[in-house]
Amino acid sequence: MKRKLDTLLKVLFSGLMVFAFATASAQTTMEEFMAKWENSKQFTIDVLNKMPDSGMDYKTDPEAMTFKEQIHHIGSAVAGISQGYLMGQDPGFSIDLASASKAELADYVGKCFDYAAATMKALPADKAGEVIEVFGNQVSRRQVMALLMDHSTHHRGAAIAYLRANGVTPPAFVGF
Repeated sequence: MKRKLDTLLKVLFSGLMVFAFATASAQTTMEEFMAKWENSKQFTIDVLNKMPDSGMDYKTDPEAMTFKEQIHHIGSAVAGISQGYLMGQDPGFSIDLASASKAELADYVGKCFDYAAATMKALPADKAGEVIEVFGNQVSRRQVMALLMDHSTHHRGAAIAYLRANGVTPPAFVGF
């Protein structure tokens, strides 16, 4: 019985150590984050490209953004927040959403993600941990980077629901 208890305790301790190590190592490196960022960019463009032109102005209810507004909002937020809170310079590009084609919107979104990536990479390490006020919250610039990923995912998820509501199968998710 004592032998079984010793074995069980060793297994539990080993499991606890593996869990503790995994938890301590859960944060990604900048290189890993940038790879995920590139996937997020491509996935957003893939979602945009799946919607037929006839669905670009679709919205779920009168208060909601249209599909193209959802996609535009992703890009604009990525660029605007990067400039405002991650010490970015003027991006030097914009888009007239009212007259933009799907290809022009895709190009704009790509530029927004690329601008944000360059801004994040240029952020000095000592500034990344600096706590600043963002939308009434005290957060680090690293948290702002995570916010950009979460915000993009949120609105891209809404856009995917718009695809499904229009009978369009969304592109396959790419997690890594």
